[in-house]
Amino acid sequence: MSASKSEPVHIEKNVLFEIATNFWNIRASFKVLVGLLDVGTHMSLIRLNNGKFLVIDTVPLTDHTQTEINHLTDNGKNIEAVIAVHPFHTLAFPAFYEAFPNAKYYGTPRHLRRLTQIPWAGSLEDCQTRKIWEPEVELRIPAGAEFVNPLPETSNHFVSVFVFHRPSRTLHVDDTIAYGDHPSFLLKLIGFKHGSMAFHPSIKGPGLHSTPEAPFEFRNWMKTILNDWPFDNICCAHNGVKIGGAHDQVIELVNLAEPLFNKLSEKNRKKHSSHDAPAANPTNMNVSGDECG
Repeated sequence: MSASKSEPVHIEKNVLFEIATNFWNIRASFKVLVGLLDVGTHMSLIRLNNGKFLVIDTVPLTDHTQTEINHLTDNGKNIEAVIAVHPFHTLAFPAFYEAFPNAKYYGTPRHLRRLTQIPWAGSLEDCQTRKIWEPEVELRIPAGAEFVNPLPETSNHFVSVFVFHRPSRTLHVDDTIAYGDHPSFLLKLIGFKHGSMAFHPSIKGPGLHSTPEAPFEFRNWMKTILNDWPFDNICCAHNGVKIGGAHDQVIELVNLAEPLFNKLSEKNRKKHSSHDAPAANPTNMNVSGDECG
């Protein structure tokens, strides 16, 4: 299936949907609160100029989605790599590996620690790994937040590696940015509207480092990718897709968050006196932006 521009685009679950030329997305259910709330999840497939495919994230495979992926990738023979970009999106990877064991698998440090049954080819912590598919596909880690060992694990799901496919002008992002596609009644109760965009709620808690600088490091990082990446479309794990106009809406999101960045910085400044200020590179703060040389 494919789409013309609209906002937002509602995609049927468990269907391979063409967002733009050579970029597909699959939506799937992911239920929380004892199954009461479906926050959704997703995966993307990118066809490279060499005809091979990158799989970004994984979802549980239905017979239909596996048939579609097999058809697109010649039964997986043309899958060059499967890339896990969010530390806490792990559940579907073992089954996907069983279905497609011949691709190279790359993941976050947490994937490598937890899913030891998968022979990982590399970690996204390594900037050389992130650069493998440039300039066609670029991967960057947000600044100002913990990537290697996000804590507490129950709530700090803020960081995901952003993936930009330049030819299709499409951005794949997991929890860091949420986009509303016909939100459920429960999501509407907490203010999430159809077509709205927001940062993950943990930005107000453990999502960013507890330093005065961290909120502005993240803000400046966002402004840098907005300058560097002219994306039209965005695919968000939770819980929708925007085709066309995504770049402008993310600009608006960042600008509207300026009071929040100021508030978080001031809160962190008050928390740390000159006597208990954190060290420049303490434990669990070992990724700073996206330096690659």
